[in-house]
Amino acid sequence: MIKRTLYFGNPAYLSCKLNQLVVKVKKDLTDIETSIPIEDIGVVLLDHSQITITHSVIKKLAKNKAVIISCNDQHMPATLMLPLEGHNTQSERYRHQINASLPLKKNLWQHTVEAKVRNQLKVLELLGRPTNRLEILIKRVQSGDPDNIEGQAAAFYWSHYLDGFIRDQFGDPPNNLLNYGYAILRAMVARSLVASGLLPTLGIHHKNKYNAYCLADDIMEPYRPFIDLLVFQMYEELGMESFLSKESKRELLSIATLDAQFQNKRSPLMVGMSLTTASVAQCFEGTKRKINYPVML
Repeated sequence: MIKRTLYFGNPAYLSCKLNQLVVKVKKDLTDIETSIPIEDIGVVLLDHSQITITHSVIKKLAKNKAVIISCNDQHMPATLMLPLEGHNTQSERYRHQINASLPLKKNLWQHTVEAKVRNQLKVLELLGRPTNRLEILIKRVQSGDPDNIEGQAAAFYWSHYLDGFIRDQFGDPPNNLLNYGYAILRAMVARSLVASGLLPTLGIHHKNKYNAYCLADDIMEPYRPFIDLLVFQMYEELGMESFLSKESKRELLSIATLDAQFQNKRSPLMVGMSLTTASVAQCFEGTKRKINYPVML
């Protein structure tokens, strides 16, 4: 089942009653209440300083493996709250993850880069851009990606994504939309990793000691092109006036429902993400050799 992603961008009071998230907002001086089953929720995004959330809601969401994202004054995701317990054999999976050998990690990173470049190629193909360079680079990815094929592919990819576009976290639009989409995607992947009994901190490639989500940053790489395509479509509609409105944020949250191919199974991204993270755990255990990444349709 697709878990719902809820966005709150106005003052609201969030409480819990009978396993329902109760949302109370004021409209024309009148209190209006709506309720949503807690079990249907995967992500809650809080984007207003006048939102109140009760401890009961936090406990219920954590029990049902949902995540809470809080935005800063610039309306960008800044805080991520994840459940500590996500799987019934969690300690065993932690042990396999911690003991994973370097050759295994290098092989998994090779598969990750291949999957990412393949989806980037598909994006350029859908946009009617040249893909010849990426077709060559995919075949050159080796264990651990010692030649930085990922970086070479990115340079070609972004130079053909939009005319004159430079991918820069602090650059002109649609960089702002990409940043926001990636932040949501990171939270979704971190949630799925925890649900599969894994530590989002211990990566297979990313190793920054200041980064608490190294594995999430690894596993989200092949998912990024889905955000890229969605942002391109939004940018085509909004042009240079694109900004992070409530409407654009809601549209970016729709990433969870986009369809992709996972081996022989077609599935929405949020559902398929559990297939990906479960396969990561199986690779650490030695029962699987490749991560089940999404293939763009």
